[in-house]
Amino acid sequence: MNEMKRLKLNREYLVRHLGVALLMLGLSGWFAYDGYIAYPQHDEAWFAQQHLRKENATARQREFALLALIAALVIGANLYKVSRFHFEYDEEGFVYRGKRTDFAAVKSVDRSKWEKKGIIKVDGIVLDAWHFTGVDEVEKKLNETKGK
Repeated sequence: MNEMKRLKLNREYLVRHLGVALLMLGLSGWFAYDGYIAYPQHDEAWFAQQHLRKENATARQREFALLALIAALVIGANLYKVSRFHFEYDEEGFVYRGKRTDFAAVKSVDRSKWEKKGIIKVDGIVLDAWHFTGVDEVEKKLNETKGK
């Protein structure tokens, strides 16, 4: 048996999504600061100058804080899920969820999104080249065994 290679999380994907999650977390903190600390300290005259009502502006900042926090958590949870995906392959086949499958024994390959998006489905397993490096190698190996 050859040495197994593992699909690795695409660094560009990781950096972009981690950056957005951190940005949302920062915005959540900023809005929370405004809604819970800064805005309540201002008097009614300041709000009148800004053409705002104190209650509405404070509530809005708190809502934005919650929305940004939810966005950060959703993006972070998705990154965690993608980072836990474990798919190994070698010259003859792949291992997914502890089950070894030879490329020659693959029952179905959906390449309908490969050219445009870099996504293939191999026996129902979704492999996305935007999420992982190495998917193109798996696609080549599938093509090689198809010709045999």
